Parts: sequence; structure tokens; C-alpha cells
Amino acid sequence: MGIKRCLAAFAVLLALLVIFLGMNLCIGSVNIPLSEFYRLANGLPADETFGEIITQIRAPRALAAIFLGGALALSGYLLQTFFRNPIATPFTLGVSSGAKLIVALLMVASLQYSARMNSWAMILAAFAGSMLCMGFVILMSRAIRQMAMLIVSGVMIGYICSAGTDFVVTFADDADIVNLHNWSQGSFSGLTWENVRVMAIVVSLAAVWVFFLSKPLSAYQMGEAYAQNMGLNVPRFRVLVVVLSSILSACVTAFAGPVSFVGIAVPHLVKGLCGTARPLFMIPACFLGGASFCLFCDLLARTLFAPTELSISTVTAILGSPVVIYILLRRKREREG
Repeated sequence: MGIKRCLAAFAVLLALLVIFLGMNLCIGSVNIPLSEFYRLANGLPADETFGEIITQIRAPRALAAIFLGGALALSGYLLQTFFRNPIATPFTLGVSSGAKLIVALLMVASLQYSARMNSWAMILAAFAGSMLCMGFVILMSRAIRQMAMLIVSGVMIGYICSAGTDFVVTFADDADIVNLHNWSQGSFSGLTWENVRVMAIVVSLAAVWVFFLSKPLSAYQMGEAYAQNMGLNVPRFRVLVVVLSSILSACVTAFAGPVSFVGIAVPHLVKGLCGTARPLFMIPACFLGGASFCLFCDLLARTLFAPTELSISTVTAILGSPVVIYILLRRKREREG
């Protein structure tokens, strides 16, 4: 029965992914008929304007939402497992904000000296910021035993880094400040095929590595003592989890800026849909769920108040925050019960 429910959940998630992908490619300020999309997808003669909109604007953006949404959900799932806290994510722990600060510094410096910063440099800068904040959070976790206080510490780190980012953006040139501001608020717009290729490589490799950690993650969920008895090198495993979650969150921040609540909400929604917490099922389901969730949120961000575009974090916060509230209320009932 459990396997059948998981397979049904995967079918639902795949169907949502395909539907939202098609909607993102066809719906916007210029609505593209399905017939034109079909002709373009099959290499038949199609309207050049429609083809340009799909291939150069909407397709890279939609693919970015898929890869980065999946990366966010996976990173959130890893950190929730690592800290054994249902609201531990790159955003709540300040990791995304640390990555944002270092990338903003590099972007402003490159713009000031008219240097071109490539995709790999952005990811490396974001990874450095992520690891700095993650290291601080891990040090705090050894001194603070209460997870609630650890989350509060992470939020404070996030505020400090966000304030630093705002300070940096303030001194950017007027011509570049709009793009920097949009990036700092979270957005999938303006991404190129080069960006998509780089994020696809990084996210795919990290996601495959995470999937191969399914068995160690299952043992770790049973407790560190049980995992050690099963032959798991716990210190090495913890370092690997931290590095992989930082790579995934850094990739998102490098290209789209900070995107909130996806890492919290999606793993819990997927867990309820699959009816299991087994990493073997949760890891691919989280990726599909994060991809579908971000595709849907980006569609709303583009079309809800068109031609005005909302930041992606605005939409993900509106849709994801009720899930967090529900989690906190459920934990309170469980403690009282």
C-alpha cells in the first residue's frame, strides 16, 4: 500500500510539473496558442515572435524554476534531517542571506570595474557565503541545545547579512541598482541559457549525490548511535550533508537571489502526499515538488498583476507561510498531547 501511494504521488507531481511547465511557456503578457507551441516543439514552421519569446525568455526561466526549485526543496530537506527540526532551512538559518551578501559584494565590485562575472564565479561566491554562515550556525548548535534558540540565532544572522546586502546595494551605480535590487528580492527573470546550463550541471550532480545518501540518511534519522552501529561515519556524513545543502542553496542564491519558504513547505507537503519519510522516496519527490511549486509561484508572480511583476519570494511566502504555521501548531498539539 505504501509503495502504491508513493507511485501515485510521483504521478501527481510529474503531472503538475508538466502542466505548470506548459502554462509557463504559453501564458504571459503575450499568450501563445497551443497550436503554435505544438508547431515549435515539433520543428514545424511557426511564428518567429512566438518562437523568440519561448526559446529566449520563457524556456530558460521555466527551466531555472525547475532546477532551482528542486534544489531549494532538497536543501531544506537535508537541513531538516541534519538539525532534526521541521523549520530548519537555508532561509531560516541565515545561510541564503550569507550567500546573498557575498554575491552582492562580488557583483558590485565587478560592475564598478566593468568586469564580467560568469556563472561559476557567482556560485563559488554564494557557496563561500553559505559555508561561512553554516559554520557559524554549527558552532552555535554546539553551544545552544534548544533548537528554537538556534533558529532564532539563524534568523538574526539572516537579518545582519540582509542589512549588509542593502548597504552594499546602496552604493551601486544608478544604472545597475535596479537589477541588483530585483535580484536581492528574489527573481527568476533575466536568466540566460548559459546560466541554465551551469545550474543544471551543479544541481544535477548534487541531487544525484544526495540520492545516493538515501541509506545513510535513513540510518541517521534513527539517531546517531544507531547510525554508528550500522557502520556510518557520522562526522564525515554530517560534513557531507552540510556541504551538499550549501551547494544547493548557493546555486539558488547565485542566480535567483533569496527565495523563502520553499525549503520549509515543500518537504512537509511532499511527506503528506507520499505518506512516508523514507529518504529513498522523499529525495526525488522533494525535487519534483520544489520544481512544481516554483513553476506555479513564478507563473503567479509574472501574471497576477501584469505588467507589474512580483518577486518570487513574495509569492512563495504567501503560499508557504500557512504550511509553517500549521507545522508549529501541530507540534504544539503533539507536545500538549
